[in-house]
Amino acid sequence: MKNHVRRLREELSLSQSELGKRVGVSRQTINSLENGRYNPSILLAFKLSNVFKSSIEKIFIYEEVENGEE
Repeated sequence: MKNHVRRLREELSLSQSELGKRVGVSRQTINSLENGRYNPSILLAFKLSNVFKSSIEKIFIYEEVENGEE
């Protein structure tokens, strides 16, 4: 899943650590999220949408994958 987390975080001048503290996860989780190696729980997605004052759909881009893979 692609996302705009890095761009939105940088627009708010937040470090990965600062964003992680605001949403209750580690800096490493934010890094993995930004690099597309981690798909957030729905709770984390809602927390991020609150920090960014944006809808989940504008933060995360869902793309269906062929052959039933996700």
